[in-house]
Amino acid sequence: MLSAIAIQTLTDLLGVENVLHEKEDLLTFGYDATPQLHHLPDIVVFPTHTEQVAELVHFARDEGLPIVPRGSGTGLSGGSVAVNGGMVLCLTRLNRIREIDEENLTATAEAGVVTLDFFNAVAARGLFYPPDPGSQKVSTLGGNIAEDAGGLRGLKYGVTRDYVMALSGVFGDGTTFRTGGKSVKDVAGYALKDLIVGSEGTLAIMTEATFKLIPPPQSKRTLLAYFKDSRTAGAAVSNIIAAKIIPSTMEIKDRATINCVEDYVKIGLPREMAALLLIEVDGHPAMVAEEADGVRAVLERVGAAHIEEAADVDHANQLAAARRTALSALARVSPTTLLEDATVPRSRLAETFDEIERLSEKFRLKVGTFGHAGDGNLHPTVLCDERDQDEMERAHAFYHELYDKVLAWGGTVSGEHGIGLAKKDYLARQIGAGGVSVMRRIKQCFDPSGGLNPGKIFADEPKEN
Repeated sequence: MLSAIAIQTLTDLLGVENVLHEKEDLLTFGYDATPQLHHLPDIVVFPTHTEQVAELVHFARDEGLPIVPRGSGTGLSGGSVAVNGGMVLCLTRLNRIREIDEENLTATAEAGVVTLDFFNAVAARGLFYPPDPGSQKVSTLGGNIAEDAGGLRGLKYGVTRDYVMALSGVFGDGTTFRTGGKSVKDVAGYALKDLIVGSEGTLAIMTEATFKLIPPPQSKRTLLAYFKDSRTAGAAVSNIIAAKIIPSTMEIKDRATINCVEDYVKIGLPREMAALLLIEVDGHPAMVAEEADGVRAVLERVGAAHIEEAADVDHANQLAAARRTALSALARVSPTTLLEDATVPRSRLAETFDEIERLSEKFRLKVGTFGHAGDGNLHPTVLCDERDQDEMERAHAFYHELYDKVLAWGGTVSGEHGIGLAKKDYLARQIGAGGVSVMRRIKQCFDPSGGLNPGKIFADEPKEN
C-alpha cells in the first residue's frame, strides 16, 4: 500500500484527476476482457505527456512498484492485469494524433488514440490504415502495438507490425528512446522496433508511434457463402488461396455463432447452415471483378449451399458489422465466454473444425467458433459459467487437447491476442524451454530490474536464496 506522501507526489505531478488510489476506483482496472483473471493494482495513473511517463517510471522504481502499461483493457490474454499489484500506467489520455504526412504516407499518433478514430482521421485525408482488430471502436494504438493486433483485413494487408515505422517511449530504467523513422528503408543496427512490437509491455512503455499508410482500395465486392458442413467451408478457404486469389477479408462462423449473431442482430442469417464465409475482395475495379468471379467459381466448385453478393455498400457494411458482433453475440448466451486464439496452416482448417466438434462433444461443452479463416486464425469460444468448477475444468481440458493438435499441425497458440497471463503454459509447449530461456534473457537486457509488466508471457525465474 502506498504512503500518503507517495500518493501526494503523484498528485502533484499529474493532477488529482489523473491519480486513482481508492479501492472502489481501482476495481475496474483489475481485469481486462479475459475471464477468471482479476488482480487489483495499488494505484492507477494517467499521464498526459510523454515526459510524465519517464518520471512515473523513476517513481515506481524508487517505490519498488511493478509497472503495468494499459490502454482500454480490451485484451484477451490478461496482458494488462496487475498480477503483482503495483502501478497501472494507463495511456488513454495520451490521445493526440500528432501528424498526418501525405507526402510520406505516414501518420504519427500517441499510444492512447482509439484505433477507429485513427482510421477515420487518415481516411478523411484520402489514406488507408488497414489493421482493424475486432475491438477497434475501443482499443488503442498502443495496445494494438503491444499485442501486435490483427483483424479482419489481416489476410491481404497484414497485422499491426507491418505498419509500424517508428516507436517512441520509455525503457524500464526511465531512459527515453526512439527507434525507426519515416524512411522506407532503414537497416541501421538491430531492429529494436520489431522486437518491441508484440512485447506486451514487458520490454518498454510505448508512448508514440509513426505508422505507414497506403492509398485506399478503389473498389470492393463482398460475397457471403453458406455451407451444410464446416469441412466444405474449410476446403473452400484452401481452394480460394490455391487459386492465387487473396481476398482482403475471409471470415468464418460456425452454426452456433450464426445462430447467436442472428438472435442478436436479426439480419436474416440461415440458422440451419453449418458454416458461412464472408469474403471481400478489393483493389482496382478490373481486378476486383476478376477476383470476385474467381471466388464465386471456387465456391460453386467445392459445393457451397448458397452464394450471395452484397447489393451495395450499406449491405456490405451490414454483413461486416455482423461479423464484428460475433463475440458480443456469443457473450449474451452464458455468464462466461472463454475465447481462444488457435491458428493453423490454412490447409488444416477443415481438420481443426472437425477437432473442435469432436472435443466439444467429448467434454460436453457448447462451443461457438468464428475467426479469420484466410489466416487460419480461429477463435473457438466456450460458452460456460466460471462459477461452475467442473465445467471450467472441462473447458480448460478442451483447449489443452485442442492445442496439442494445433501444435502438431505446425500451428501457433496465438495469432493475434498475445500470451499475457493466460497462455504462458501454452507458449512454453510451443517454443520449448530453450525458447523461453532466450526470451527471459532478452527481457533482462531491456528491463534489468524486472519491473515492467512482470509475470507476463513466461513465468518469472525463481529467485535464488
